[in-house]
Amino acid sequence: MCGLCGEIRFDGALADTTAVARMVECLVPRGPDGQGAWSNGRVAFGHRRLSVIDLSPHGAQPMVDNDLGLTAVFNGCIYDYKELRAELEGHGYHFFSTSDTEVILKGYHHWGPDLVSHLHGMFAFVIHERDTGRVVLARDRLGIKPLYLAETPGRLRFASSLPALLKAGDVDTSIDPVALHHYLTWHAVVPAPRTILNGVRKLPPATVRIVEADGTSREHRYWEARYERSPERANWSSRDWEDAIEEALRVAVRRRLVADVPVGVLLSGGLDSSLIVGLLAEEGQTGLSTYSIGFEAVGGREGDEFAYSDVIAERFATDHHRIRVASDELAAALGHAIGAMAEPMVSHDVVAFDLLSERVSQSIRVVQSGQGADEVFAGYHWYPPLADVGREEAVERYAAAFFDRDAADMARLVADRYAVPGDPSLAFVRQHMSAPGAETAVDAALRLDSEVMLVDDPVKRVDNMSMAWGLEARVPFLDHDLVELAAACPPELKLADGGKGVLKAIGRRIIPPEVIDRPKGYFPVPAITHLQGKVLDLVRDALTGEAARARGLFRPEYVNALLEHPNAELTPLRGNKLWQLGLLELWLQAHGV
Repeated sequence: MCGLCGEIRFDGALADTTAVARMVECLVPRGPDGQGAWSNGRVAFGHRRLSVIDLSPHGAQPMVDNDLGLTAVFNGCIYDYKELRAELEGHGYHFFSTSDTEVILKGYHHWGPDLVSHLHGMFAFVIHERDTGRVVLARDRLGIKPLYLAETPGRLRFASSLPALLKAGDVDTSIDPVALHHYLTWHAVVPAPRTILNGVRKLPPATVRIVEADGTSREHRYWEARYERSPERANWSSRDWEDAIEEALRVAVRRRLVADVPVGVLLSGGLDSSLIVGLLAEEGQTGLSTYSIGFEAVGGREGDEFAYSDVIAERFATDHHRIRVASDELAAALGHAIGAMAEPMVSHDVVAFDLLSERVSQSIRVVQSGQGADEVFAGYHWYPPLADVGREEAVERYAAAFFDRDAADMARLVADRYAVPGDPSLAFVRQHMSAPGAETAVDAALRLDSEVMLVDDPVKRVDNMSMAWGLEARVPFLDHDLVELAAACPPELKLADGGKGVLKAIGRRIIPPEVIDRPKGYFPVPAITHLQGKVLDLVRDALTGEAARARGLFRPEYVNALLEHPNAELTPLRGNKLWQLGLLELWLQAHGV
């Protein structure tokens, strides 16, 4: 788990190693344990290291294999690296380290770009071929690890975060109006390859991009789950599905124990993280470190779920850590959280994860977390209304439940210079949900959320905030074997029991029922859903200051009305509409845009 960056030139010039060094400096929090740089004429790589596998200098990056003529930078973890290493040794390869990075190098030499189909894990990597000048960029199947790109004539730069590319300089920082529409409509989700800035794009999940020495490139998607029923499982009972999914989840949790350092769990007290703790306990993990966070109540809203996390900690005798955060601490932490965002993320969970990661990183380097279960196993409230309806009606119902604004509200909000014709966010959802490979409307919505919303909200949130403190977060519910199996599972089994029915059935075998039979919870951060005090002052200053006025994203009358009644308008997901506008402007200002 690390931060990577680099530059590739196609115009005859040498790579700008100074610009790469600036990117590396920006990535220090992602890799507090070491720094590396490598250049060869028109190509330069930079790296910051978080040591989790092979703690010795042999695992340092950029990793160069002169015998094979390959150089790589890598961010993530390959959980089956030991098995792949043994296979490659059988093919005659010799290793100088015990790292998963070297397995990627040797594996690429043996399998070429098809290496990605052999990898179980989360990854973004870039490999340079000395003899051909070719550069290959790849991202894992579920987009757990990020890879941002900035292209100009004759040059391609890449980095693990968007702010790192900004530090390198010479980036078109104008606002992408379509991305702005997505941000304001789709709960801050901006689907790949777009970002909020015209000059930065991101490699989509499950994608390999091959860049030739002359600058020509091609990319292909190498994986997708099929949300259809398969004939070989046509006779499976609900118990058969539960057993198969339980075993796949056990394998996913077991895989994510691979490390040369201890592995803990972020324990919210909900079904998902509690199930991870229970499965780890059944794997023989004793003295497991678990961590929960809570906030002061504000505006009548409770700020912690310790009652549930305590039940799990006691049942499985974990070394449990309750982390309490005062409202003043929350306001003080906002600046760091916004600075750590690779892209603006409106969810109040971002700040919770930032504070949680800060405290957790003081005692451990690797944790497992429950993100992804709701998208993979139908835990959200907008899935049941999609059962037994047609695709077009499903699109409208999905938008009504999830979208923050309709077209009329967007017209009142966005200034003319940033307005776009039609409704590109609704059009994106309609196109995605109508594509082949999903049998029902529920299947189509689950696919959309797993491939798009999950990547650019919960998963990005966890990566950005954990890595801002040198903490590696692993997400077993996004093991691709488990996701494939869940995608094939009949929707009615996932929708049962109020949502996540198949997971709840598995949970009843393993964890206390009071954690399962409870209202669905989230990381509650009341001071952001109910704006007052210092947080409200930050938002007001950002939206009324000189930078915001010069940028002119929003109509002043709309903003002024929200500021007059800061907690009056909430989105369908109960987010604060004023916070959404303020967060975007705070992010742009924090990163000098």
